[in-house]
Amino acid sequence: MLFNLGGPDRLESVRPFLNNLFRDPAILRVPFFVRPFLARLIAARRQGPAMENYRLLGGSSPLLDLTRSQARALEAALPDIEARCFVAMRYWHPFSIEAARAVKEWRPEEVFLLPLYPQFSTTTTGSSLIAWREAAAKAGLVAPVTTLCCWPDDPGYVAATAALVARARDAALAALAGRAKLRILFSAHGLPEVIVQAGDPYQWQIERTTRAVLAAMDAAPEDWRICYQSRATPQKWLEPSTESEIERAATDKVALLVVPIAFVSDHSETLVELDIEYRHLAERLGVPGYFRVPAQNDDAGFIAALAGVVARARACGPGLCSHAVGRLCPQEFAGCPFGKGPRGR
Repeated sequence: MLFNLGGPDRLESVRPFLNNLFRDPAILRVPFFVRPFLARLIAARRQGPAMENYRLLGGSSPLLDLTRSQARALEAALPDIEARCFVAMRYWHPFSIEAARAVKEWRPEEVFLLPLYPQFSTTTTGSSLIAWREAAAKAGLVAPVTTLCCWPDDPGYVAATAALVARARDAALAALAGRAKLRILFSAHGLPEVIVQAGDPYQWQIERTTRAVLAAMDAAPEDWRICYQSRATPQKWLEPSTESEIERAATDKVALLVVPIAFVSDHSETLVELDIEYRHLAERLGVPGYFRVPAQNDDAGFIAALAGVVARARACGPGLCSHAVGRLCPQEFAGCPFGKGPRGR
């Protein structure tokens, strides 16, 4: 079962998609009696800009088609088992209940839950797993379940990502032809600081992924930064922002190579925010070059990495597993799904 965020399948779906997103208690952490009103208010304010973004993408999100391509590729990469990959989206069709009913009809001997979020957050993987458990119970799906909670520095995933970054870096350096130095920005989706302060391990895992990718690269770059994009509420979010790092690059007169380090599929945050909005900002500020590493999508190395993660985690299941088998996060991260269990390494 592959989990992802989901996205509108037509412009008319934008508003209900946003309503679903902001009604999620994992996203909007306010008292339950306030949340529906506040969710509608935020969705109404964001509807116009969001519709413009999806118009740029042809009227819908590409995320479902890309996730289904990953599912088909992963099935082919698991020839030793009779595996079928299903897709469940969190905030638009196919929802978990639709997927759970399809899985029950197939009558599997076991179920493997694979979030397409390498880094665990209570707002993404955590929310998807809650929705799945409720849907599976409602559908009457009963089977042994192995849950992969995170895989931020799985060696296969890191190697596949490092290869994509290295190819894009070489292409960027060739295009620059010595006109400017190149800085790498590892841009992740942001979170309100209060969520991280409450024990969410997402930021710690983003840093872990980034350092692992840098270590896996030949001639690892010395000039790099981690930054955060896609602020959605008035709260204070993780810093530095991607916008501020673009401004810094303009001041420093260095070119930028942006790595969407928290995303493994293209969607509005990569195709519009990174490729259009931030590119325009960089050009307006005079950044001497702006380049972007492609998302993994169905890259062969990435799919092979997913197959490896599945094989290793299945060996420790059923139950909860990280790519390191046991708990990965330090004990201070109360949001880790292992709770107060033992640390894996």
